[in-house]
Amino acid sequence: MGMSNSDMAAMYTLLMNSMSGDEVVRKQAEKALSETDSRSGFCSCLLELITSPDLVSQADIRLMSSVYLKNSINRYWRSNTRRSIPNICGISNDEKEHIRKKLLSHLREPDYKIAAILAVVISKLARIDYPKEWPDLFAVLIQQLQSADVLLSHRILMVLFRVLKELSSKRLISDQRNFAEISLHFFDFGWHLWQSDVQKILHGFSTLSGSYNPNELNHEELYLICERWLFCLKIIRQLIVSGFPSDTKSVQEVKPIKEVSPALLNVLQSFLPFSHSDFRLTGNDELFTATSRVDSSFQERNSKFWDFIKRACIKLMKVLIALQARHPYSFGDKSVLPPVINFCLNKITDPEPYVLSFEQFLIQCMVMVKNTLECKEYKPSVTGRVVDESGMTLEQMKKNISSAVGGVLNSLLPADRVVHLCGVLIRR
Repeated sequence: MGMSNSDMAAMYTLLMNSMSGDEVVRKQAEKALSETDSRSGFCSCLLELITSPDLVSQADIRLMSSVYLKNSINRYWRSNTRRSIPNICGISNDEKEHIRKKLLSHLREPDYKIAAILAVVISKLARIDYPKEWPDLFAVLIQQLQSADVLLSHRILMVLFRVLKELSSKRLISDQRNFAEISLHFFDFGWHLWQSDVQKILHGFSTLSGSYNPNELNHEELYLICERWLFCLKIIRQLIVSGFPSDTKSVQEVKPIKEVSPALLNVLQSFLPFSHSDFRLTGNDELFTATSRVDSSFQERNSKFWDFIKRACIKLMKVLIALQARHPYSFGDKSVLPPVINFCLNKITDPEPYVLSFEQFLIQCMVMVKNTLECKEYKPSVTGRVVDESGMTLEQMKKNISSAVGGVLNSLLPADRVVHLCGVLIRR
């Protein structure tokens, strides 16, 4: 027999008892829940508790409901579960439809931990149901993303990141084709949102540093925008790395590399001074640049933003590393590779004091240089060419690109710079 809304009171009591300090009471409640989770309506009942306006203040109950929802869906969502496990009612198609709609109508979850679990739940459902059973998933998410509500957009990007991460791991040709289509449709929107948030963040940091009245700034909203931007950065990485075939196979330019990589480097250069001290900012056409130190420490006055900046700088470098590894030929363009490698080499050999103490960032710079120097696509090819072969072969195209990138690397690393770099690394 299935469960309904009339069972919510009993479910609430069981969840309360499952958190009891009395071991006997807790064990009994856990046993009762484990015996109930296979009944139809169990997941819907949990979802009603999670989304109930009357229980907003009871985060512990809603969090426990979220955990049980995630575990139950993992066990029973697939259609073949009911056939393979005797006496299991499972989740009917009608209930699945209800759950999908209910989850997408409750994206503005105020509690971060609960929102994170629900994002994982949606991603697991997307892996199984998208696109056949859930064709409107991305349309609904992107439509709600147009909202000016910062909390809502933050939660949606959290969901999108989880969903895209889950879908990108599928290996069937049809699934990879679906992900490529998602990338083509969503990339421009995500990229413009990322660029817009950069401006908001740097303007907010300018306010925090004292250029404007810091009392006028909504710190919570700015921090949500920072975290939203970080999710958007992870999404951009996922779309470019998994949404486009590696250019080592296709030898076709991946255009987003030339647009995204210089912008990432510019933002990194704007963020990096904040990783230690407070700087006053001035605006230019695209970003803000650090110009002069102010009296108090950014770290002391704005610890959570300082922590965000350090995470953001490391993530920006990791994204650049991932783009170079996936699409080395496109990354080898003269507008991309030289500025990035020059930046990394300068930070390694002649770092500012605030960079010298930022070890995790320096390690990523070293990884970037190491991966580039070891990249086999940048090394001269030993293959020959068939005499009288007409046209440009794929191997010849690769050889030409490798030769051009090799020349760039040689110009970036003359002998004296290599000796200096080795000396710095040995001393450090």
